[in-house]
Amino acid sequence: MDDRDQLPDRTETRAELLPEEQAVDSADPEGQAREVLRDSDRRTEDPEPTMRRRPEETT
Repeated sequence: MDDRDQLPDRTETRAELLPEEQAVDSADPEGQAREVLRDSDRRTEDPEPTMRRRPEETT
């Protein structure tokens, strides 16, 4: 089963604010959680390419 099928469950879990998130507060923790999870899913499905350098390019 795809994790996205469980978005409501994931949203409820993610909507529990972390201490650093509590410090800045959120008017809509569940809405924020949905967007964080959607962005995470998008990045997982379509990751940004990794830049590769040759050793001589690192100096």
